[in-house]
Amino acid sequence: MLQKKICMIGDFGVGKTSLVSRFVRETFSEKYLTTVGVKIDTKLVKLVDGREIKLILWDIAGNNTLTTATSSYLRGAAGFLLVVDGTRRLTWESALNLRELLVKELGEKPFVILLNKADLEDQWEMDEEVIQEKKQQGWQLFITSAKTGMNVEKAFIELASLVAQ
Repeated sequence: MLQKKICMIGDFGVGKTSLVSRFVRETFSEKYLTTVGVKIDTKLVKLVDGREIKLILWDIAGNNTLTTATSSYLRGAAGFLLVVDGTRRLTWESALNLRELLVKELGEKPFVILLNKADLEDQWEMDEEVIQEKKQQGWQLFITSAKTGMNVEKAFIELASLVAQ
C-alpha cells in the first residue's frame, strides 16, 4: 500500500491541528491547544481512481520561519498543506514565505493552500484578487472551515492525489 508523509505548515493558531482532527476523526473543539514539536496522525483514503493511500500527517508546531527542528520534521515529506487563517492577513504572507523556504530546503513538492476559518466570514481579511492570482498560477487553494468541515476532506484528498502521482 502506498504511504505518504504530509506536513501541515503555517503560523500559530491558523487551525492546523483542528483541520487534522476534522479530517481524521471528524471532530472539532473550540479549545485552543498549542502544538509543541509535532503531532502525527494517519488516515487511509481512497483516491478517485480507486487506489488507497495512507496519509501520515505531521502537524508541526506553528511558525513563520523554518527552524532547525522544523527542517528535520520536514525531511521525507511527499507534500505539504500550507494553512492560512483567513481572518489574519499576515498568515497569508507567512505561508508564502514558508513555501519559498520549503522549496529552498527540499525542492519543489506538491502542496495545497488551505484558507481556513471560513465560518468566521464577517472577520475575513483575504482579498479575492490575491486568491485568484495564485489560482491562475496553478496553485490549489481551498477555502476551508475546520469547525463546519467545509472543503476539508476535499483539500486533503486533492493533495493525496497529487502526491500519489
